[in-house]
This record gives sequence, C-alpha cells and structure tokens, in this order.
Amino acid sequence: MRYAAGYKQQKRQELLHISGQLAKQHGFAATGVDSFMKAAGVTSGAFYSHFSSKQDLLKALITSELQRSCSMWQSNPADNAADWIDFELERYLTLAHLNRPDHGCALPALASEISRADEAVKQAYQQELMRGHALFAAQLGSEEKAWAMLSQLAGAILIARAIPDPALQQNILEANKTMMRAYLLNSAYEPDLQR
Repeated sequence: MRYAAGYKQQKRQELLHISGQLAKQHGFAATGVDSFMKAAGVTSGAFYSHFSSKQDLLKALITSELQRSCSMWQSNPADNAADWIDFELERYLTLAHLNRPDHGCALPALASEISRADEAVKQAYQQELMRGHALFAAQLGSEEKAWAMLSQLAGAILIARAIPDPALQQNILEANKTMMRAYLLNSAYEPDLQR
C-alpha cells in the first residue's frame, strides 16, 4: 500500500502526541508499547517502523514534549519581564495543570523517569531543556533566575500533585507564585525563613 507524502511523519507525530499523554498520565515505565500503540490505533508491529526501542520512543517523546513547551513559552504575549513572569505563573501553576498531567508539561510528569533513562535520553532532555532555559534567561535577564523559575514551576506541580487535599494544593501553588514573584522581580529578595 502506497501512502501519501508525509504520511509516515504525520503518523509519527500522532504517536508521539498520544504516547506523551499516556506517559504523563500513567508514567512511561508503567505503560507498555502495546498500550501506547493501542491508544494510537495502530498495531504493536507498527511501533518498530517508527522507533527502534522503547528508549528511542522516550527520547523522541522528551524532544517533542519540550519543544511543545518551548513553543508555549515563546507565545507569551508580554513585552516586559514582570508581565511575562505573571503570565507564565498564572498559566503554569493552576489546578487544571495539576489535575491534567496528560495535557501539561513533561517536566514534572517525566523528570524522575528521565533520570533513570539511558544517556541518549538524558542528552535529548538536556538539549531541549537548555533551549527552554535560554528563553527564560532572555526574559528574566539572568541565567540563575531562569534555572530557579524552571525548577520551581516543575517542583511546585510535582509536590502539589502528591497532595490529596485540593485546598492545600491551591495553597502550594499560590505560595509558589508569591515567592517567585518576589524573587524574580526583586534582586534583593531574601526569603523569610525561621532560623
């Protein structure tokens, strides 16, 4: 059977999209190749026409997911740092993002699995994360603040997802918004810590 030009690439993108949703919802390691392919409506045999192994799928997933995140960050309409920060905090630190990992960022959903993956997956992750970091650094005027914001965003979602109480989840998200605004917009920020 002869397919139209671009069919294989289109099907690969569909597989990555659906596999990304499943991996973020249920975990990559916990989801078998058969489950990924069934959700995509193709046979397990079709998997090997697109990916050489499950680790190859993870590498492609990470690249695709982080490129999607970078595109979202680039679409931020703000024209100054304060508005850019507010837009990202209000977009990322939400109960909708918390409750729908399948439609959210791969960082809080898959970072721990990436840490256990092979070197090729980690290299793909680092490469795409560095692109995101560069976007944040350009907006924030600081590489240090870019790392802090990226880490804090993902960490806040990760921690809040493990909490069963919705009110406490919201408190965690709001506390992180407040702290990040103070830190990112005030170079003299000092946390209020009990010593």
